[in-house]
Amino acid sequence: MQKFLSNQNKLFLIFTIIILQVFFLKPIQVLADLPTGNAVKDPNAILRNALPIKQVELQEIQHKLEETSDLVRGGRWPALTKTVTKCQSLLKKYQGRIIKDLPNDKKKIAEKTFLELKENFDSLQEHSKAKNKYSFVTTRKEALDKIGGIEEYFLPNQFPYDIPEEFDDLPRLLGRAKVNIKTSKGEMKAIVDGFNAPLTAGAFVDLSSKNFYKDLPINRAEEFFVLQTGDPIGEAIGYIDPDTNEERHVPLEIRIPGEKETFYNQTFEDLGLYTETPTLPFATLGTLGWSHSSTAVDDGSSQFFFFLYEAELNPAGRNLIDGRNAAFGYVIEGFDVLEELTKDDTIISIDVLDGIENLKLNA
Repeated sequence: MQKFLSNQNKLFLIFTIIILQVFFLKPIQVLADLPTGNAVKDPNAILRNALPIKQVELQEIQHKLEETSDLVRGGRWPALTKTVTKCQSLLKKYQGRIIKDLPNDKKKIAEKTFLELKENFDSLQEHSKAKNKYSFVTTRKEALDKIGGIEEYFLPNQFPYDIPEEFDDLPRLLGRAKVNIKTSKGEMKAIVDGFNAPLTAGAFVDLSSKNFYKDLPINRAEEFFVLQTGDPIGEAIGYIDPDTNEERHVPLEIRIPGEKETFYNQTFEDLGLYTETPTLPFATLGTLGWSHSSTAVDDGSSQFFFFLYEAELNPAGRNLIDGRNAAFGYVIEGFDVLEELTKDDTIISIDVLDGIENLKLNA
C-alpha cells in the first residue's frame, strides 16, 4: 500500500513549517488567479478560479458575488445588500465589454444569459432585504453557475500548457471531465480537472474508463484526513500496463497561479515555496488527490484519496499535502456519502459522465 506521508514525516513537517513561517519566511509575491482574502473552500469556486482564462471583468463580478458567502453565513444583511448592489453595478458596467470579447458564435447566448443573471441579482437583492437565507443561497448558486458557464466560453481552443516530452506515452486529459463515483454507501459526483493536472487526471479517467476501480476497497482511512483507494487486488500496488507488463507511473504535477508552466516531480519544498497555494489546493472536503510512496514523488500509479477537510486540523492554505501531492479534482455532490465512508467500504464503480472526448491516450 502506498502511503504518501508517514506519521513521523507529518510531525516533522508541521514543526518545520511553523518555525520557518515564524522566523524566516517572507511572503512570496506571485500573480494569482485566486481572489484575495480568506482561503477559498467552495469546490465550485476553486474550479471557476482554476480555469485558464483571463477575463478580469467577469472574474471581478464572480469574486464579488462569492464574497457574499461569509456575509450570509454571518447574517450581515446590510453588508450583503450593499455587496449585491455592487454586483449589479459591475454587471451593468462590464456586460457590453465582456460580450464584445466573446467569440461571435457565443455572443447571442451570452446576451440571454446576462439577462437571466440580471434577474438573479434582482432576486438576490429582494432575498437580502427579506433576510431569506435559503433563497439567497439557492439564487446565488444559480447566478454563479451562469457566470461559470460564460467563463468557459473564454477557454482557449488549444490546450494552454506544455507537457514535457518525456511523458509522451502517458494518457492526458486536455480539459475537464465529470465522473460518478458509486460506493457501498451511495453515490458521489466529481469534476476532474485536466487543465491543471492533465497527466494525473488523464490517468484517473483512463483507469475509470477501463473499470479498473470496480469493486476495489477503501484500503486506507484516517479520520479527518484521507480515505484512500485504488490498490488492485493481488500483489501489484498499481496499474500494470498490458503492453509493457510494467507498472505505469504518473509524475507529480502541480500548477501555481501566475506561473507559466506546470511543475513536474518537484514539491513545494524542492522549490522553496513553503507558503504557496497551488491552483488546485487541498482546501475542501472531497478534494481528489493522487497517492505516491513516501520515498518518491513520481511512482504514483492508480491509488488516489479523498481529502477529508477539517478546518482546525487541516486549515485551507496551510495543510500538509499542498505541494507534496497532486490534487486533480473535487467532489461536487454526495458529501453526505463521503462523510459516511470507512475502511469497510468499497468503490463499486467510477463512470465518466462527461468529458471523455478530452482524454488522449498519449501525446
